[in-house]
Amino acid sequence: MREFINKKAKLIQPSGIRKFFDIVRETEGAISLGVGEPDFVTPWRVRSAAITSLQRGYTQYTGNRGIPQLLDLISRYLAERFDLHYDPAHILVTVGGSEAIDLVLRACIESGEEVLIPDPAYVSYAPLVAMSDGTPIHVECREEDNFVLTAENLEKAITPRTKAIILTYPNNPTGAIMTREQLEEIAQIFIKHDLLVITDEIYAELTYGGKHASIVNIPGMKERTVYIGGFSKAFAMTGWRMGFVCAPAEIDEAMFKIHQYAIMCAPTMSQYAAIEALKDGFSDGFATVEEMRDSYDKRRKFVLFSLQEIGLQCFEPRGAFYAFPSVKGTGMNSETFANELLAQKKVAIVPGGAFGQFGEYNARISYATSMSALSEAFDRMAEFVRSMK
Repeated sequence: MREFINKKAKLIQPSGIRKFFDIVRETEGAISLGVGEPDFVTPWRVRSAAITSLQRGYTQYTGNRGIPQLLDLISRYLAERFDLHYDPAHILVTVGGSEAIDLVLRACIESGEEVLIPDPAYVSYAPLVAMSDGTPIHVECREEDNFVLTAENLEKAITPRTKAIILTYPNNPTGAIMTREQLEEIAQIFIKHDLLVITDEIYAELTYGGKHASIVNIPGMKERTVYIGGFSKAFAMTGWRMGFVCAPAEIDEAMFKIHQYAIMCAPTMSQYAAIEALKDGFSDGFATVEEMRDSYDKRRKFVLFSLQEIGLQCFEPRGAFYAFPSVKGTGMNSETFANELLAQKKVAIVPGGAFGQFGEYNARISYATSMSALSEAFDRMAEFVRSMK
């Protein structure tokens, strides 16, 4: 059967995150700090809206683009929360942000064209570029630069074959953000080299100590940028698989055709849930989103303090719900550190190497879990690190 498998599929490695989760499931009594999803339950009103849609028999396909009311609400949400202005006619509801990433790459990337990926990065970007017959090029983001993409490293990575770049700020796995000033600096390089920008801003609502800045708002960037957002992180709706993508008209048209043939439409009941999530948000000033963010912020501060107490160096993450401490001082790389921590203390974190070559000596810790679990996990981690000395 191996002869039937596409060569690109053969070369793709299994997800380092999922591989580690499988090990955790088999470890009785393990505390997982690896899951990249909110520990909050989707608000009842949102769940109820989906149940009601089923009771009323709303189980048919929707339009390919999405339910018109949802498209209107997404347009309003982006305008009011982030000052991003998109006509509903150029918004496409997708099966999570993951489908959106796949769509834009398949719509835009030709064989051999290079796509820059700031590294460390979310695990799906490079494989999806490869499956689109493109070439992923990893651009180092250093801890001493707070894991932001610098103009210097960006310029060095660009070649005549470079066509696009994938930005993801707030960042998974590092928790880094980019300020408007930093984005303005690299935007000039995107314009100079005529690059397409794919910005994955799924964590936009989870920015601490300031307002989220989008590359779309930088002059000259909207017309060359594909914006990806969704409901998974800020609305605690990971399993609902609700994302959306906004793009210039020509790219939108190409993505729409692929979406028509590959997916048809996003799940109907999930779209009704997303409608309620936004309606509810507008009615109470997105209080639920704010409460979740405040809770994550408290945990973020606890994690930073605990890492300092243990003696693991970590820059201050200001977005998403991850910390990315260095484990180099222990004499181990991330894979060894994570495996030994799980084996000896039953605490699961994700090796930084799963997110690219430049994360090899860091580890991702998710603080999207309860304070009691975090407290116990860091007690165990402290014992483990002390035993290494």
